Amino acid sequence: MFESGTLGGVTDGKMPLIAKVATSVSKTAAALSRAAGRGDGSVIGGWIGLKIDPDLLTHLASGRAVALVSGTNGKTTTTRLTAAAVGVLGRVATNSFGANMPTGHTSALAKEGHTPFAVLEVDEHYLPEVIDATRPKVVALLNLSRDQLDRAKEVAMMAQLWKTKLAGHPEIKVVANSDDPMVVWAASGSPQTTWFSAGQRWLDDSFVCPESGHPIERAQGDWWCTGCPLRRPRPQWVVEDEGVIDPRGDWHLVKLQLPGRVNIGNAATALAVAAEFGVRPIEALPRLNRVASIAGRYAQVDRDGRNIRLLLAKNPASWLEAFDMADQAPTLLSINARDPDGLDTSWLYDVDFSPLRDRPVLITGDRAYDLAVRLQVNQVPFRHVQSFDEALRSVPPGRLEVIANYTAFQDIRAELDRVN
Repeated sequence: MFESGTLGGVTDGKMPLIAKVATSVSKTAAALSRAAGRGDGSVIGGWIGLKIDPDLLTHLASGRAVALVSGTNGKTTTTRLTAAAVGVLGRVATNSFGANMPTGHTSALAKEGHTPFAVLEVDEHYLPEVIDATRPKVVALLNLSRDQLDRAKEVAMMAQLWKTKLAGHPEIKVVANSDDPMVVWAASGSPQTTWFSAGQRWLDDSFVCPESGHPIERAQGDWWCTGCPLRRPRPQWVVEDEGVIDPRGDWHLVKLQLPGRVNIGNAATALAVAAEFGVRPIEALPRLNRVASIAGRYAQVDRDGRNIRLLLAKNPASWLEAFDMADQAPTLLSINARDPDGLDTSWLYDVDFSPLRDRPVLITGDRAYDLAVRLQVNQVPFRHVQSFDEALRSVPPGRLEVIANYTAFQDIRAELDRVN
């Protein structure tokens, strides 16, 4: 548990005047954005606040016990679960809508006010910068895979950035995925590391060792480099069946409203992070069960006799997981290539769409024709629809699975009245 002296709390009296002004303006701007229907204000508030005081995030984080959650996939869900678990101890500030850059962190902390704890999702590119600004107690590293090929760094370059930054902060407790060689290498210089194992379905970005360049071999859940000592560490937290084994060897049943085995892995990560704050699994698990939807992800909406479930998939690894979560029911796929998505759609050819052959498939979105070509290659029959309303009219009453990348997901979410 924490020493009470480390949770002095953020008080107005301890903040410079410019930080107080910036905080007030940030909160006002975010509130005006929400009132005007221009979004949840989670970016604009922080952007304005940081323009007034470039050190505002540091001032707002001071006095809080902070956990950062980063990786290519699963950040938003794991952050939400972690915030729920740490909430056993008291109020938690968090960027629950996925605004995961410093503007979003600043807005979230300013909006929430004086809380002893903060759990923040962090875009993997910004993790080193946010570590410097917030001085976290814990950093959780989930996974690394290719994402937004037109602007993102190569996976090994990202791992190197993490490795360098964490090596310079030996005081940080790191909770890291033992099944991802890139994450293990990134965390290898950290003296305080707790390992969790949730499995790794997507292997295409970790066939080569980032340390030596030699091939990585795998067998029965284990992995090792054929040319250097890098190998899978022994995890303290392990997903087994429908539950999680903790470092004492006790098995805990994990009951979630969220679908898929991947979310049991996200829950294991949340439990491991919460344990660094002194929260026991038996205290955290009931809170995890209350999480039903995260910024629209996994939300189920009834409309015109159809039960619509929303699944976000933004890169090859997350599409693989989405196919596992989706029921064998009519499925709408929607692809855009706007700036938040990345402009390059060549990643579609890294996704195996063959699991969809056994169900009616509809496609839509700005880049539906790119998706159509890819589905033809995989011999998946489909129907192109011009709108979400047309998709609803095209399927019988019952379940409709919707899998979409970021801006396409937001478009559909807005059509369903911005479900949470």
